[in-house]
Amino acid sequence: MTAELLSLARDMELRIRRAVEARREVDPDPDDAFRGLYLTEEAVERLLEGRVAFPRPLPLDQAPGSSRLGSLRRDFDLTPLDVEILLVALLPDLDDRFEAFYGYLNDDVTRRRPSIGLALGLCGRSHADREARARLGERASLREGGLLLVEDRDRPFLGRSLRVPDRVTAYLLGDDTPDPRLVDVRAPWEGTGIRGVGDPAALARFLSEGPSLMYLQEDQGGAGTALAASALEAAGRAVLGVDLARLAEDPAPAEAVRCLLREARLTGAGLVCAPVDAVARERASLLRAVADLPVPVALVGRVPWDAAWSAAPPLLVRAPRVEPEARAELWRRSAAERVDHLDVSGLLSPFLLTPEQIVRAARAAVQKARLESRPVDADHVRQGARAQNAAGLDRLARRIEPTVGWSDLVLPPDTEAQLRELTARARHRDHVLGTWSMRPGGGRGRGVAALFAGDSGTGKTMSAEVIAADLGLDLYTVDLATVIDKYVGETEKNLERIFTEAAGVNGVLLFDEADAVFGKRSDVKDAHDRYANVESAYLLQRMESFDGLAILATNLRANLDDAFTRRLDLIIDFPVPDTPQRLLLWDRTLGPHLPRATDLDLDFCAEAFELSGGNIRSIAVTAAYLAAEAGGPLTMPMLIHAVQREYQKLGRLTLASEFGAYAGLLVTG
Repeated sequence: MTAELLSLARDMELRIRRAVEARREVDPDPDDAFRGLYLTEEAVERLLEGRVAFPRPLPLDQAPGSSRLGSLRRDFDLTPLDVEILLVALLPDLDDRFEAFYGYLNDDVTRRRPSIGLALGLCGRSHADREARARLGERASLREGGLLLVEDRDRPFLGRSLRVPDRVTAYLLGDDTPDPRLVDVRAPWEGTGIRGVGDPAALARFLSEGPSLMYLQEDQGGAGTALAASALEAAGRAVLGVDLARLAEDPAPAEAVRCLLREARLTGAGLVCAPVDAVARERASLLRAVADLPVPVALVGRVPWDAAWSAAPPLLVRAPRVEPEARAELWRRSAAERVDHLDVSGLLSPFLLTPEQIVRAARAAVQKARLESRPVDADHVRQGARAQNAAGLDRLARRIEPTVGWSDLVLPPDTEAQLRELTARARHRDHVLGTWSMRPGGGRGRGVAALFAGDSGTGKTMSAEVIAADLGLDLYTVDLATVIDKYVGETEKNLERIFTEAAGVNGVLLFDEADAVFGKRSDVKDAHDRYANVESAYLLQRMESFDGLAILATNLRANLDDAFTRRLDLIIDFPVPDTPQRLLLWDRTLGPHLPRATDLDLDFCAEAFELSGGNIRSIAVTAAYLAAEAGGPLTMPMLIHAVQREYQKLGRLTLASEFGAYAGLLVTG
């Protein structure tokens, strides 16, 4: 306990002792076992005569301004009477003897906290003093600032109990542990130690002028929270991070906001609150409550600012991204192990990560490397970065962890070259579109979009998986069953959810059978055409503003709207494989582990059967089951039987001329 607080507590103890002595003078029977549970007529008469006299207060306005109590007076705009009332309510938390004193003075042994009437009396104020009573009103500094709680609201005003919250008591005693009430809403960007992202000096000057509001709008991978935290620290303030999404889920958000305000004022902190997107639409009132707090508030989000979100206009700032060089520097400073042997900048270039995500990714990579007892390598870096993905997209799309590489593809050289060009675009987009500004204006993002066109089974999905593996990203395949809706406007809403969630992950977004949702616009002949065109126009705009890597796969390239093709970075055709490619596909799909009989004629299969890679893979699996059932190696009759079953699935005629010398192996019905 500080010397100042101890001195004030001793002074208040003397007053209480004198009050207890005065109470004894009017107590008719101090040994009565039921004293405090009832009032006799004589005791009432004595109380009405006003024989209990509280001493006049000692002046407390000389408290040093550098102490915690002095800071409390300054930061919460407390009067000397406020300090006295606060001290009266605080004493039972400093010394449990005062519980008995207050039970005696309240004339009720069960009420061991001071009442409003008792507190006013101990402070030498009349119960009818209008100004003194006003200091305990709901809008008074003590209560509005969260320093004093008034309980027993069903009692008359003077009989209500006063209590100091535990956090305030702990602060006055020198404890700076944050309020446990805020554990669930505090944000991870508080105390990350991130520096050097953007220039916080101008924002620090703005914040140093007093309570202020600013909004930092950012894109995926933006450094809004880090920049705001750096500005607050440069202005000499602590940082209190707030996760608005978790605040919106709090069962009592209004109480949580009051606790945030009290914590910020107790510690001299400013609030850094994100993401605004989580509360901008359905919880705008909560956003207004946070924005209007009388402390420095920095809001961070991706949506444009709405003037209805605050009473005062904010300072609007465009938060920068964390560029590749800065990402590598942040990684090196955050990792506990040296990674000078790795091109961290290049490995992280496909990822759009915030500074906080980079710090967590570095720590996750180090943990994984320690688990495997080896130095941090490129796979650890990518795994750590992927671990920062949000889980929301998993509910809307199927996540695939890539397990294939370039060596698994069987494609024409030009097709493979275009795929490698696509990965180069994704890897260097920040440098080309950001540093070199090769896509100025128009509200376009830094996304990369490509179209994979070809028949079913020609390798479109597998190529998307290879690209994801090469970039170190996950592949998310959009299920169109969750997107297309017969009701007007619902398809756009579903797609917006996907794009919004995709903005929170670093992955490759694959729209299979894309012509179903990205089809051509048509002449308006009825209401259905009109709304179909509106849907397509919306998708055109949304694709342009998307910052990630999106791949559209279709079997019907001609059905895509020309406006989509203009906005695509690459259009890659996947032809049906020729004979040499089919031979390679037959050999690879059968694999090195499946036993093969000597009569297996893969050259004939490649020459005779014009099938795609997907069909060949399906035949290989069917043949493997036949071999497993027979308990021996894969034979040519098994392979021919598997081809016949695949033809039946495809609805193709089984012609003896196509099977040549092996036509006798066909099963006839």
